[in-house]
Amino acid sequence: MDTNSSFSHTNGSSQLHPDRQLFSSEEDSSLYFTYSGDCNQLEVNNLHYEVDTAAQIPWYERLSEFKLPWEIKGNKQTAIDKLSLRVCSGQMLAIIGSSGCGKTSLLDIITCRDEGGGVTSGQILINGRPNTAHLVKKSIAHVRQDDRLLPHLTVRETLAFVAKLRLPTHFTQAQRDQRVDDVIAELRLRQCAHTRVGNDYVRGVSGGERRRVSIAVQLLWNPGILILDEPTSGLDSFTAHNLVITLSRLARGNRLVLLSVHQPRSDIFQLFDLVVLLSSGSAVYCGAARDMVPYFMALGHPCPRYCNPSDFYVDLISIDRRSPEQEAQCRERSQVLAQQFSEKQLPAARQGRRRQSRRHLQGERQTTGPTPAVCHPHQVRRHMYNDYRDLVTLLVHGLEALLMSLLVGCLYYGAGDQPLSIQDTVALLYMIGALTPFAVVLDVIAKCHTERAMLYHELEDGMYSVTSYFFAKVLGELPEHCVFTLVYALPIYWLAGLNEAPDRFLLNFLLVWLMVYCSRAMALFVAAALPTLQTSAFMGNSLFTVFYLTGGFVISVENMWLVASWLSHASFMRWGFEGLLLVQFRGNKYPLTIGNFTLQVDGIYVVEAMSMNQYPLYSCYLVLLAVCLVFMALYYVCLKFIKQKSSQDW
Repeated sequence: MDTNSSFSHTNGSSQLHPDRQLFSSEEDSSLYFTYSGDCNQLEVNNLHYEVDTAAQIPWYERLSEFKLPWEIKGNKQTAIDKLSLRVCSGQMLAIIGSSGCGKTSLLDIITCRDEGGGVTSGQILINGRPNTAHLVKKSIAHVRQDDRLLPHLTVRETLAFVAKLRLPTHFTQAQRDQRVDDVIAELRLRQCAHTRVGNDYVRGVSGGERRRVSIAVQLLWNPGILILDEPTSGLDSFTAHNLVITLSRLARGNRLVLLSVHQPRSDIFQLFDLVVLLSSGSAVYCGAARDMVPYFMALGHPCPRYCNPSDFYVDLISIDRRSPEQEAQCRERSQVLAQQFSEKQLPAARQGRRRQSRRHLQGERQTTGPTPAVCHPHQVRRHMYNDYRDLVTLLVHGLEALLMSLLVGCLYYGAGDQPLSIQDTVALLYMIGALTPFAVVLDVIAKCHTERAMLYHELEDGMYSVTSYFFAKVLGELPEHCVFTLVYALPIYWLAGLNEAPDRFLLNFLLVWLMVYCSRAMALFVAAALPTLQTSAFMGNSLFTVFYLTGGFVISVENMWLVASWLSHASFMRWGFEGLLLVQFRGNKYPLTIGNFTLQVDGIYVVEAMSMNQYPLYSCYLVLLAVCLVFMALYYVCLKFIKQKSSQDW
C-alpha cells in the first residue's frame, strides 16, 4: 500500500468526504472567512527527538534531592523516533495514541516550543522552509489543551479586544468588527456571543463553547495552519463530536488542521482525513483514515465487528506496565508493527520527497501572520474590563480594607476629646503602614499566578509585547489601588483623631498610598520571579517581615547592627513610618510631666528621640517613589527574561 501518497491525494475539499454537508444555507456567509492564501504544507522528514528527563524537573524540586547542579545526571529518552509525514491544506490530520506516546512532544517540536530536548536528526518543513520560531508565528495558530481566557469578558468582547491587539494596524474598526462577526459565525458562537466566557469558578459558557472561543481567538488573524493539542479533552462525547465537525469544516476552508487526540470515538474517527498512530514515539500507521483498518487487517490484526477502530488499535499498541513480562511483550509487538510500517513506507517516502523537492525548486511561498502589538491602550481597557467586572473580588477587597480601618479606628476612638498619647500615636502610625500592605502582598501574588499561564501563552503567540502587558497591568490596576487606599486611610485617620489640618491629611494619605504601592510592586516582582504560588508567597512574606522588623518601631534604628541597618535604608516601612511621624508630630505640642511639672514639648523632639528625624520630609517621599520604581523595574525584567509559566505547566 502506498501509505505516503495518501498525504497528498488532494488539496481541495471536493474529494474529501463528498457525501458530508458541512455548511448550512443559513450560515453560507461564514464561507467568507475561508483561508484565501496559498496552499500550505507541513512536512516531517525522518524526525528523531530525545528528551532530557532531568531538564524537565524544575529547579525548586531538585532542591529536595540535596544535590549540586553538576551532580544531577540527565537521562535521555526517545520521544519521537524516525517519524515522517506530510499534510496539505484542505486536510485534517489526527495524531492518535495513548498517554506518553509523543503526541504533545511532536506538536511542541513543530511549533518550536520544545524544552529540555533536542532534534538529533531529521527536519520539519513549513511550505518547504525549515521551521523557525519566526516562521511558526507567521504561519501557525496553536490552540493549547487548556483554555486560557479572561473569565469576566463576554465572547464578543474577548474576540473584539484580541482583534484590536492582533490584526494589522491598517484595519479599520469596521473591518475588525466584520472579522469578529465572521469568526463567531464560522464557529457557531452566535447564541453565546454576549455571554461571559467564565472559568472553573465563574459561571459562563459551556466547556465546548469555551474551547471554540479558544479556537476563535487563533482564527482571528486567519492562519493557514491550525494546530490543536487535545481539543476534545474534558468534553462529553456529543460536544467533542460537534467540535471536531467544526474543525473538519475549517479544514474544508483551505486550511491545514493538525490535532492530537487520545482515543476518539468512531464517529469522530470518520471525520479525519489522515491519521498518525503513535506508539512510544514511533509511527505504527501513517496514512488515510479510511485505509487504516484494511492495513492492519493485511498484517493479521483485523478490527472486530462493532468495535471502534481507534480503541482497538490504540489498545493494540499501548504498553502494559503491570508486570515486566507484559511490558516486554507489548513493546515487542509495537516495535514489530512500527518496523513493518517503516518497511512499507520507505519506497513511497523516497518518491514523495523527490516530487516535493521538484515542487519547491519553483519558489517559496510567502507567509503572513499576526501583527504583534506594541504598548496599546486596548490592552489596558481589556484588563480593566475583566478586573472591574469581578465585583465579588472587588467588594471583598474593599470590605477587607474598610473593616480593618474601622476596627483600628474604633479602638482609638475611645479617647474622646483627649488627644492620643505619644506612645499610642506612634503605635497607630506604624500600624497604619503595616496592616494593609501585608494583605496586599498576598492578594497581588495570588492574582498574578492566576494570570501567568494566559500571559505565557499570549506572549508566545505574539499577541502583545512584554512592555504592552507591563503598562496595561500597572495602569489598569491604578484606579483600584487609589480607591482601595482611600477606603483604608480615610476612616482610620478621622476616627483616631489625628491632625485635622487638610494639608496634614493629604501628606499622610500620600505616604500611605506610596507604602501600599511599594508592597504591591514588591509582590508583582516576587510573583514574576518565582515559579509557584507557594514560593512566591513565602518570599513575599519574608521580604515584608524583614522590612517590618527594620522599620524603626520594633527596634530603634540606632540600635540595629550593621546588616539590619543597611536593610533599614531599603525598607519602605522605615521611610513611610518616618514620614508619618514627621507629618503628625512636627509643630504639635504634647504635654510632658516630670514630677510635679508639666511641660509642653514640640512633637519634633519625640521624633528625634526615636532617631527618625535624620532626613527632611520630602526625602521620605522620594525614597518611597524610588523603591516603587526599583521594584517595578525588577518586575519588568522578570517578565522579560523569565518564562511566566503556571506551576502546573513546569
